[in-house]
Amino acid sequence: MNQLGFAFIVLAGVFLLVVVSLCLFGVRRIVLRRTWGTVDASICTANNRWAMGVCRYQESDLEWVRLLSLSPLPAKTMKRNKIVLLGRREPTENELTRVPPSVVIVMLNYEGNEVLLAMKFAAYAGLSSWLEAGPQPGPGRWH
Repeated sequence: MNQLGFAFIVLAGVFLLVVVSLCLFGVRRIVLRRTWGTVDASICTANNRWAMGVCRYQESDLEWVRLLSLSPLPAKTMKRNKIVLLGRREPTENELTRVPPSVVIVMLNYEGNEVLLAMKFAAYAGLSSWLEAGPQPGPGRWH
């Protein structure tokens, strides 16, 4: 086999790998969005960067899954009874270029750390209802 044939096979393999990866990203995205209890939500990471993802409501957890990843595991999991909803606000001028359009910034406190989520207002209303309906820690209550 000559060098041109070998180079073509390598390029075809790389192209096939890229196409398969893009298909897997698409299928994962569709599966995430069709699952009950999921909403689009970007999260502000420790270095003030916004990462796109999906929040998934579980019985006692709120899971955040990265959008641009093939991993089925959540990148962040928060216990429902340890989340404190601090409120919501409009994105700042600096955040407008980093978050999707027409979102609100949801401010949460989780185990003493501030967590910022960017989501549509309807998703915020669902999150606040889910948190209010959950068990609250305290004497004589389920933890």
